[in-house]
Amino acid sequence: MAAGTAQGEQPRASLSAQAREAVRRRIVDRRYPMGSRLVEREVAEELSMSRVPVREALRALVAEGLLELSPHSGVRVRSLERSDVRYLYEVWEPLAVQASRLAARRVAAADGTQAGMPELSELEALRASLARAEEAAGEDEGAREVAAHTEFHDRIVALAGNPLLARTMEQLGWQLQLLFGMRAESAHMRHQHAEIFRHIAAGDEEAAAAGTLLHVRDSRAVALRSLFGDTTPQGDTLYTEGV
Repeated sequence: MAAGTAQGEQPRASLSAQAREAVRRRIVDRRYPMGSRLVEREVAEELSMSRVPVREALRALVAEGLLELSPHSGVRVRSLERSDVRYLYEVWEPLAVQASRLAARRVAAADGTQAGMPELSELEALRASLARAEEAAGEDEGAREVAAHTEFHDRIVALAGNPLLARTMEQLGWQLQLLFGMRAESAHMRHQHAEIFRHIAAGDEEAAAAGTLLHVRDSRAVALRSLFGDTTPQGDTLYTEGV
């Protein structure tokens, strides 16, 4: 038992991590809407925690970009501006495309050999995330579908096998989840995921990269339309249902 920690009492760092995860989840599933003010005391009461780990969690989420400090009203859930969406997609696009290319390359290199079994296991996990998205969509579970959508992209990064890429994408992960949570997924976007998976599973890195590029640009167009009512955002690909 760590010094200074009473029996049955969780370390403060662990409580802070729990609080951070709980607040993150409430932001992503929109229980804490964009622009809403978070009062430390009220959040602590809601989570049945003391204020110290909650204070640390809120500070960490400010650093992550999910929360922002307002000069006169404390901490608020970050409100995404059009420029925020543009900046995020400008960074995510090349990383997502490269992740799909590398994932397909690893699958092709594995070629069913014993040395390639970890890659094949990761490929099955990627396939499972597609199934979870379809199941969630069928049951009209928007939060679960967003989680599966995010998991799909996370699995591609894992399959890419590049630790530096994984660390870079981790920094964007929660901001992407915030954005995904602000808009509804569609059958078209799920179809694109299935196509990306097909190309990765076939080991076709250029087709996987091209499919991912189309998907990210369509995703950006849908985000701008959902958040700001844009119908023909200049420079963005418009998605067409059923294409």
